[in-house]
Amino acid sequence: MLRGILTVGGWTMASRVLGFLRDILIAAMLGAGPVADAFFVANRLPNLFRRLFGEGAFNAAFVPAFSGLLAAEGQGAAQRFAEEAIAVMAFWLVGITVAAELFMPAVMTVLAPGFLDIPEKFALAVELSRITFPYMPLICLTALLSGVLNGLDRFAAAAAAPVVYNATSITFMLGLAGLVPTAGHALAWGVSASGVFQIALLFWAVRRAGMRLHVPRPRMTPQMRLLLKRMAPGLLGAGVTQLNLSVDVIIGSLLPAGTVSVLYYADRINQLPLGTIGVAVGTALLPTLSRQALAGEAAAAIATLNRALEYAITLTLPAALALFAVPGAIIGVLFGRGAFDAASVHLSAQALAAYAVGLPAFVLVKVLVPAFFARGDTAMPVKVGLVAVGLNLALNVAFMIPLQHLGPPLASSVAAWFNVVALAVILMRRGHMAVDVQLLRVVPRTLLAGLVMVAALWGLDHAVFAPLAGLSGLRWAGLAALVAGGLAAYGVAGQLVGAFDLRAMAGRVARRR
Repeated sequence: MLRGILTVGGWTMASRVLGFLRDILIAAMLGAGPVADAFFVANRLPNLFRRLFGEGAFNAAFVPAFSGLLAAEGQGAAQRFAEEAIAVMAFWLVGITVAAELFMPAVMTVLAPGFLDIPEKFALAVELSRITFPYMPLICLTALLSGVLNGLDRFAAAAAAPVVYNATSITFMLGLAGLVPTAGHALAWGVSASGVFQIALLFWAVRRAGMRLHVPRPRMTPQMRLLLKRMAPGLLGAGVTQLNLSVDVIIGSLLPAGTVSVLYYADRINQLPLGTIGVAVGTALLPTLSRQALAGEAAAAIATLNRALEYAITLTLPAALALFAVPGAIIGVLFGRGAFDAASVHLSAQALAAYAVGLPAFVLVKVLVPAFFARGDTAMPVKVGLVAVGLNLALNVAFMIPLQHLGPPLASSVAAWFNVVALAVILMRRGHMAVDVQLLRVVPRTLLAGLVMVAALWGLDHAVFAPLAGLSGLRWAGLAALVAGGLAAYGVAGQLVGAFDLRAMAGRVARRR
């Protein structure tokens, strides 16, 4: 499992870094203005599907079924199942896409009601959404192929697909500049084009893995009915984090102009550890838990979940503390240039600190939900998710006026922590989770090491970063010093207090290679 986590995490990290380069260009060219707001809303809809299908509901329903067929009946049966799934999904996804293109103004009224007061902004959001929406069926079918590869314990190609997304977006943004009405149009065309390249990459990877998939006529077989039945509730259960963030966009559209963009840039920083750690652990965990659950290895499944929680906490807690401690330095260096002025940096930094409060919870949800899915239970995460979404919406409304742009991220953070506690309690009552001695030992020691890191970051922020912040050529050096100093402080403190053993971890990684 650790090797799978490292493979997915490594490619995801590469994608996030390339994504930051993309966002740096967007911030410099668009800032936090109306075109940026329109593009981010247009990009939210297909990416909501991408995250739900690619990181949640589809894999949660497909991988256990595919892995079970592969183990019980061999590759032929598993391949037929995958081909049937491709045919049925393609049929429905094309229909949804046609409907969305026709009724995009109505969709945008729901997703960004605040734009209705500015007709030009609303019209631009509709236009850009019609360009980006074809990405949805392409990326959902890419997610299916990712599920096939994950079921075959092949993680690299699927994890590399987002790199293609970011590389294509950057290429189109630079290549089409001046040839289309706005930079938002160039970005929108890049999104759809990236879907074509990603699905081509995954088809090639599946062929290399020994499966030559063919697309039959779509038929609703019993296996397809079961897959869709399990997938439908999982859309909410595994994707509640993304639904909460969509609520943030809706509320943000009702706040002053630029709020959607401010929240987007803060969320992009928050998504680095969330995507790298949460998605990597969740993706690698599901096939392992599925096999153990099918084999009746209850004790092994509990131990696997504990180690996944340990990895997630050890990596995520210090990341959250760092984002909370020095958000201004991070946002300022990455995005503070061109059209993204000092006021935008300040607002985004505040929002990033608020998102950081919930970062560990966002990741832990991605670890706990597979424990339900591996046992074929997609209903319970849905029930908990519905309550969490309702709580998030209520808190957003309550926080909107007094807290302005801080309301959406704080509401999402509180809802995420509720989600974690509820899921953990249910798993414990069912006997599917029992916190062991090692996990109880690691958590407080990790927190202590993280607090030492925070003290080091604050000291470095004042002593090193602040003097360099005014020198544009040295700001990156100042941020690098913060990152290096924070990592060193956490590593040394963690080793001293016994939060982890760096030599043992390096040895485990080396053995798995």
